[in-house]
Amino acid sequence: MRIERFQVGSLWTNCYVVAGENGEALVIDPGGPMGDVRRFITDNGLRVKQILLTHGHSDHIMGLKEIRDIASGGVAVHPEDADCVTDPSKNLSAVMGSPFQSKASESALRDGDVIRAGDLTAKVIHTPGHTRGGCCFYVSEGGDALLISGDTLFARSVGRTDLPGGDEETLLESLKKLDGFPDSLPVYPGHGPSTTLGEERRLNPFWPR
Repeated sequence: MRIERFQVGSLWTNCYVVAGENGEALVIDPGGPMGDVRRFITDNGLRVKQILLTHGHSDHIMGLKEIRDIASGGVAVHPEDADCVTDPSKNLSAVMGSPFQSKASESALRDGDVIRAGDLTAKVIHTPGHTRGGCCFYVSEGGDALLISGDTLFARSVGRTDLPGGDEETLLESLKKLDGFPDSLPVYPGHGPSTTLGEERRLNPFWPR
């Protein structure tokens, strides 16, 4: 399994391409210009199965129009954030002065769903709090595994909860859903550097005690 990070857009959102050994891949959170992402996919001969959204804020979806044509399975988002893909007021791009909308997502992500791309699997963990439809993805292939945490969990921080659909208590409850994973699990957040679950359990001031 290979993961490649691209920092895109004005908020330096982390867009990830996760590829399995057989060349099937998932694109997660295309939040800005997708030129480098498309070149990486082409240069490495990858076949994109699906685009997964951790949530629907504009800084995680604004590259959708540039890349959804190469995803054979289209775009998937949790139903609670589905309107964000089509409505600039819901994804907050309208209030930021750059309204963005795209056609509706092709698939719904629900807690416990497993997305497959060849031998690569991504288990959906619904983690509301930053948004109502926020999700993390536990991605694995063989003995390799990692967590894409979106804006639920950052290195030493968590996503803000003061935007529409946010709720601090709900977010802290969502973090408890990650308790069953090992300390060694790599975590790739929606912004900022990667970390491990163990480091966040020990050092993140927001982690439930």
